[in-house]
Amino acid sequence: MTIIPNFDDDDDDEGRKLAIICSKGNLDMAYPGLVLGNAALGEGVETHLFFTFWGFDMITKSRMHDLKFSPVGNTAMHLPMKDLRVPQALAPMPGMTGMATKKMKEQIADLGIPEVPEFLDQIVAAGGHLWACRMSADMQDLDETDLRDDVEGIINAADFMEMTKGAQLLFI
Repeated sequence: MTIIPNFDDDDDDEGRKLAIICSKGNLDMAYPGLVLGNAALGEGVETHLFFTFWGFDMITKSRMHDLKFSPVGNTAMHLPMKDLRVPQALAPMPGMTGMATKKMKEQIADLGIPEVPEFLDQIVAAGGHLWACRMSADMQDLDETDLRDDVEGIINAADFMEMTKGAQLLFI
């Protein structure tokens, strides 16, 4: 017997929550959480983003405008021309991270997608909640003054789990 899910049901989305844990500060790892959070908000889903470890770079004032994309170790990375792959032997060469970052930012801008700080502005304006991890803040010797003004607080993981009880959880 095959069970086919019904994606067209008229169930009310009220009360749905999405909790996204943003643990990476690379340019290519920042966008998945932002895109999914934005989509959830567009569907009326209560959305919370929790920034931890290197994900802190996305909300730290001194770093959020300078996220990078590194081709090192990214065997799936290809050049924008068809399916040409970047040979891994070339990836660590000087200038490759800068070139890859510049190219990725151009491609993202060409699609009309804002840079990370502006995307976070939009998420907050749409009702999204930004939270910073207490342990990561302590490890990096950061406090509220170092973070975006719209980060609602520096909280521990247990508080975040309690706050988002029953939420769909994504770890990125």
